[in-house]
Amino acid sequence: MASKVQERQAKLRERLIDAGEAQVIAGGASSMKARDLAREAGCALGAIYNVFDDMQALLMAINMRTFRRMGVAVAASQEGAEGLDPNQRMIRMAMAYLHFAAENTNLWRALFDLEMSVDGRVPDWYLQELGRLFAYIAAPLAELFPEKDEDELDLMTRTMFSAVHGIVLLGLEKRISGVPLERVEEMLKQLLCQIGNK
Repeated sequence: MASKVQERQAKLRERLIDAGEAQVIAGGASSMKARDLAREAGCALGAIYNVFDDMQALLMAINMRTFRRMGVAVAASQEGAEGLDPNQRMIRMAMAYLHFAAENTNLWRALFDLEMSVDGRVPDWYLQELGRLFAYIAAPLAELFPEKDEDELDLMTRTMFSAVHGIVLLGLEKRISGVPLERVEEMLKQLLCQIGNK
């Protein structure tokens, strides 16, 4: 009996994630409404909270899917890149990140719109996916800066991610300080080509 209940809950969980993901794609994370989710998933409103503690927990589950898909895109950018220099490998990663963000803007934004403090409980999967993404960035940086120790390399990796993310965010938001999307690739290339140049 317990296994059938768990199976039903697992199926409901997937339906709710699917419905929530569709709402985020259509209108961003703030557009998610419990009543609409219940209707789409074919369940009572209260049943949502039998599966997820709150709406933030549901958004976190949606973000997990997005983060993994983004990781796959970045990993794919490194296929066949073994013979390229470190800067070119970073450029390929940045292009993959940009194109993922441009093609999945509302899902991508939801990764960063979710309030999550380092002082609070950060889910293990989030730390693992972030660690995997940072490992891709750290590898070419370690080649460019072999003299850096682990802490210095970690800080440089986070700096590079922040720089690329900022350019992508400003480009996609078309703010005054950004540039049109067609120029974002050029900006990323200009930035990453300079890394390690003495």
